[in-house]
Amino acid sequence: MILGAAPALPLDEAGKYVAGAYGVFVTLILVYVAIMAARLQRIERELGVLAELAERRLGRRDGGEERP
Repeated sequence: MILGAAPALPLDEAGKYVAGAYGVFVTLILVYVAIMAARLQRIERELGVLAELAERRLGRRDGGEERP
């Protein structure tokens, strides 16, 4: 019971560690969001290129031009 009564660190010192842990957590979340945003931009760019290629190909078929 004596171990449960006393905190691992005095509360005045523990605050620094809690703040540091929150800082690390928020930093990791921001890095994750930045990585996901970069991936989303790349995927959107690639989808735009694919859509353009598909439109060109469909335009050639509808226009009567020969396909290579």
